[in-house]
Amino acid sequence: MVITLPSVAYGFELKDIDNSLINLFILLTLLSFIPAVLVMFTSFTRIVVVLAFLRQAIGGQQIPPTPVIIGLSLFLTLYVMSPVVNNVQANAITPYLNEEITFGEALQKATPPFKDFMLRQTREKDLALFVDLARIKNVKTKEDLPLRVVVPAFTISELRTAFEIGFLLYLPFLVIDMVVSSVLLSLGMMMLPPVIISLPFKLLLFVLVDGWNLTIGSLIRSFQ
Repeated sequence: MVITLPSVAYGFELKDIDNSLINLFILLTLLSFIPAVLVMFTSFTRIVVVLAFLRQAIGGQQIPPTPVIIGLSLFLTLYVMSPVVNNVQANAITPYLNEEITFGEALQKATPPFKDFMLRQTREKDLALFVDLARIKNVKTKEDLPLRVVVPAFTISELRTAFEIGFLLYLPFLVIDMVVSSVLLSLGMMMLPPVIISLPFKLLLFVLVDGWNLTIGSLIRSFQ
């Protein structure tokens, strides 16, 4: 004989358990997408690519180390995205934690701030490309576009901007490499790698012009 105890006796109903399990499953699924959200929805891509270009231009191999570049990129991303994060926290996260809105409503309120940020940084040409590929018509405003269009357009726009900044960073260091190579060639020192000689001069130039201050300042202003 099977004895079935009523769920009311425990102070809750089975549907409450089902809803809690569903919300927990959705939350865990979203947490697995946090790395993708960090890379594709924020300023992280542009910042980390520019810093990687800078390290390559200096020619310091693994200096600064990769963990330093990633850590600096994360904190700079948090700095740039702080207005968006504050908006999401005030309008979506806090009301959800206070049980004022449902989980679905919280997601709906959290999406527009990120979308607005991405649209401000996205080129019209890149946005038009994915709108055309998705065969979307009769869109009145850019805010009505789905994330499947906005996110890839934003990403390739960020990569283009990062490559433009990286090119400008490369130029002064490339001049130093060319000068050092010409001097070594004229002295007949063809067996000596030019990188060994040019690296101290590039580091000296970067320190004298306060390169980190200029680079980080210009990088953050590029989002404004």
